[in-house]
Amino acid sequence: MTETIHCDIVSPEGEIFSGSAKMVFVPAIQGELGIAPRHAPLLTLLKAGEVRVLTLEGTEQSFFVGGGALEIQPKKITVLADSAQRSKDLDEAAALEAKQSAEDMLAGNIDKVDQAEALAELMRAVAQLKMLEKLRKGRI
Repeated sequence: MTETIHCDIVSPEGEIFSGSAKMVFVPAIQGELGIAPRHAPLLTLLKAGEVRVLTLEGTEQSFFVGGGALEIQPKKITVLADSAQRSKDLDEAAALEAKQSAEDMLAGNIDKVDQAEALAELMRAVAQLKMLEKLRKGRI
C-alpha cells in the first residue's frame, strides 16, 4: 500500500480541498516546497502561487493561493490560505484589472501602508496571470 499524507486547503471562504495525497507542492516564501508522507514538521509562510496535489489516483489537482501559512505534520498538511481558488476558476480579466489597479496606485503619491497593500495585490495578480499562462500552455 502506498503511503499517503492528508492535505487540507482552507481559506476564510471555506475548505477548498481535503483528501489524501502522494505528494503536495506549495509556494513557500523560500521557494517551492515538495511534501511527501512522513515529512518533518514545519511551519512556514506561503507566497501567492500554485499549490499542486498529486492524488492517490495519479491525477494532479491545482489551486491558486494568495499567500498564507503552511503547517506540516508527518501525516497531515494544512494550508491556511489568505484566499484560494481552483485553477480552473481563475478569472484572467479580474487578474488583469487587479494588476492595473495596483500599478495605478503605485504610480500615485501614496503612504507606506497603501504602498505595501498595492505591492501585495500586484504580486497576487502577477502570480495568477503566470498560473493562467501555464494553464494555456497545458502544463497544469
